[in-house]
Amino acid sequence: MFDAHFHVFDPAHALVSNQGYVPAHFTAAQYRARVAPLGVVGGAVVAASPQGVDPAPLLEAARALGPRFVVVAAADPARDDRALAALAAAGVRGVRFNLYRDAAWTIPTMLEHARRAGEHGLHAEIYTDAATLAPHAEALARLRIVIDHLGMTEAGLPVTCDLARAGAKVKATGFGRVRLDPAAALEAIAKAAPDALMAATDLPSMRADRPFADADIALIETVLGPALARRALHDTAAAFYRA
Repeated sequence: MFDAHFHVFDPAHALVSNQGYVPAHFTAAQYRARVAPLGVVGGAVVAASPQGVDPAPLLEAARALGPRFVVVAAADPARDDRALAALAAAGVRGVRFNLYRDAAWTIPTMLEHARRAGEHGLHAEIYTDAATLAPHAEALARLRIVIDHLGMTEAGLPVTCDLARAGAKVKATGFGRVRLDPAAALEAIAKAAPDALMAATDLPSMRADRPFADADIALIETVLGPALARRALHDTAAAFYRA
């Protein structure tokens, strides 16, 4: 498995309160122990809202985990082109726009920043209710993007499928935080674009109604079948993240 979305919170790096929430520590060693039964061979360490915009803790975690682990840093409206180029040079693969929890972003400002990031080889990962993206689908189709957590809602599923047809990747993760039927969403997205889905654990599942369970991976395998499941569990994400 290539785990396309998880977080590491090392006690060596301070966290900041986000909407009154500070997560418990979850180190690279704890992550390794938790995913040992899943056969994880690589993954994407993704920025979480309590980590701020400094990519250094994420890069440190990726180095500790091994050469097939990469970083998705938090998007920062203060980054100019020089800073974006430096981010890419450090090995960061993409920038994450957390529209749920970061008041710095509107969709138009996100689109402009994502366009500039793309010029430096950085894709955009978007955490929001995909339904809010509907008026901007044409602009998003011109970008290299990833939709987090199956697009989050039932109302957003048609938009997620449309964006997948246009080339977006979709993270098959966060089943305990979404407001849709994960099995139905997996089936619909795979039908729209067989190579769109990228499976992930979302560990340590902070603020989710239900944390990740190994059964979530079994659900992906059951719904997609062996060939598509292998793409979702490893091949698509490993290629996308150049890992």
